[in-house]
Amino acid sequence: MTISFDDFLKVDIRVGQVVQAEPFPEARKPAIKLWVDYGPEIGVKKSSAQITRHYTPEALIGRRVLGVVNFPPRQIGPFMSEALVLGLPDADGEVVLITPDLEVPLGGRMF
Repeated sequence: MTISFDDFLKVDIRVGQVVQAEPFPEARKPAIKLWVDYGPEIGVKKSSAQITRHYTPEALIGRRVLGVVNFPPRQIGPFMSEALVLGLPDADGEVVLITPDLEVPLGGRMF
């Protein structure tokens, strides 16, 4: 399926920094609750991520990540997810987070 550039622009992908991370034992699949600071314009948004194979909550603090910030909130068990943190599958299908390889300001929009 082909989309237009205008369609692409509707997806608001920003860089954020994980400021809080906690185990999410209530989730159906192993997950971590994240609080990601997307800068002064957007602020902190919560997300649930199935990333326990490669990451621990403690190791995520301070990590820069990319996330979709304009999805509607979604209830995941007792947790309200407000953004979708982005990742790619490794050879085993486990999520590897997408991160910028150089320092960029929080809230910067992907283009």
